[in-house]
Amino acid sequence: MSRISVRGFAVASATAVTTVGAVVGVASGSTQGSTEAVEPTAADATLLADISAGNQTQAQTASLTQQADAQSSQADAAAKKAAEEAARKQAAKDAAAKKAEAEKKAAEAKAAKEREAAEKASRSEDRDVLSSVAQQASYTVAQVQNIARQMVPGDQFQCFSNIVNHESSWNYKASNPSSGAYGLVQALPGSKMSSAGADWQTNPATQIKWGLGYMNDRYGSPCGAWEFWQANNWY
Repeated sequence: MSRISVRGFAVASATAVTTVGAVVGVASGSTQGSTEAVEPTAADATLLADISAGNQTQAQTASLTQQADAQSSQADAAAKKAAEEAARKQAAKDAAAKKAEAEKKAAEAKAAKEREAAEKASRSEDRDVLSSVAQQASYTVAQVQNIARQMVPGDQFQCFSNIVNHESSWNYKASNPSSGAYGLVQALPGSKMSSAGADWQTNPATQIKWGLGYMNDRYGSPCGAWEFWQANNWY
């Protein structure tokens, strides 16, 4: 309570006491004191008004405090709800990412397995082709091309054929005396083809196997090699 309020309360109390005393005195017939009613002064009325205003201010302050507390509680609840929603969304996002990663790894594993099976089958086919032609002493262009069709994927054969046409005209014994390039695909030096078989000089299947592997490793495919060849006249 403020100084003014305290003072006002004291004055008001004193006035009330004085008034009561006067009334009691009149009733008892006492000659002491004045028998006239005590009238509150203007100052006393002002102090009483100050007390009332102070009480109203205190009530308003309490109301504002309650409102602030309520708003703070609402803000805390909203923040908690937002945090929980953000955590839920992040958890869902993490779960989706883990699922996608697992699916990706599974797909890669499946592709690797299929690729390994295809390569194994291809090696088996190569061995069959090699064994079927290894005993011949010589081969015609048609025979060499037929061997190539058995070993080169169908969608890559034309590109492979274009390169061989330019490099050796399908002559598996073609030799370049100035550079040392040899065979259908003009390997440089020709001895590189020994990685595909010891009979690289006389067996077109061995040369085709090596040439196909070279084109795949260096250019991705015979068509990739052919595209490079057209731009550079070599590969």
